[in-house]
Amino acid sequence: MPTKARAPTLALVAPSGALPDGLADRAAQFFAARGWQVQAGESCFARETRFAGPDELRLHDLQRFATDRRIDVVLSARGGYGLSRLLDAIDFEAIGRAGRIIVGISDFTAFNLAYLARAGGISFQGPSAGDFAAAEPDRFTVEQFFATLTRAEHQVEFAGDGPDCDVTGTLWGGNLALVSALVGTPYLPRVRGGILFLEDVNEAAYRVERMLHQLLHAGVFARCRAVVLGDFSPVPAQPTDNGYDLGTAIAQLRARLAVPVLAGLPFGHVPRKLTLPVGARARLRMRAGHAELSFSGHPTLRP
Repeated sequence: MPTKARAPTLALVAPSGALPDGLADRAAQFFAARGWQVQAGESCFARETRFAGPDELRLHDLQRFATDRRIDVVLSARGGYGLSRLLDAIDFEAIGRAGRIIVGISDFTAFNLAYLARAGGISFQGPSAGDFAAAEPDRFTVEQFFATLTRAEHQVEFAGDGPDCDVTGTLWGGNLALVSALVGTPYLPRVRGGILFLEDVNEAAYRVERMLHQLLHAGVFARCRAVVLGDFSPVPAQPTDNGYDLGTAIAQLRARLAVPVLAGLPFGHVPRKLTLPVGARARLRMRAGHAELSFSGHPTLRP
């Protein structure tokens, strides 16, 4: 008789901000209803000021689950702030040897990029536990999450804004504020010939432009083959804007770069988002407003 397949195992961790009451339980119920086994770290239920418990607890949960070979997927429960405190204490080499699927967004960008820089590890920007804990999780987000984690090669299409192009390179990026904050540290990977994707939330347009200029002056864009922008909403208007907006900031960036800058990537602090492997091989094609992004070489769930 054929052997019954083992149910996938998910571990929830909270390496940054404290969780709202009940969020971890609702996310666990979502996966349990699909036959997954779910574990949750103590950080998912702890609080110390704004953080999900003390640094030591959050670090322990992340390190323990990310190196446990009985765990298939480690999912960050939420963003916020806190991972920057932990970067110099994380054993990225041990996590790389374990080869678990690790997913997070927003503040988790710090882990994604540091893991790539310090161990060459590929992890994912995607939904957090909060997305799965919603009363009605976004169907596109759920479909893309499971498709990305189960397919060795995956392609997504979206309506884009920008010039026609056809480029290949390493897919990397995440939250703009975190990418810019890692400039000058050993935790920002020096990706050459990459496809850089960026998103943010609640940042005024001038602040977005300032962070983009930080990447420009640091030479990050000079090593890119393309830049892909996700969702930045909401972008709070300022009394002194006088017509200046996010579109102005993007136009200014395009005028400074020799590589294509595309907008419209369905990704960011919004319910509808892709799951993107940070460090995977990717191809980006754009033709007449129709964009295709394909990637491969990322870790996947074993049958």
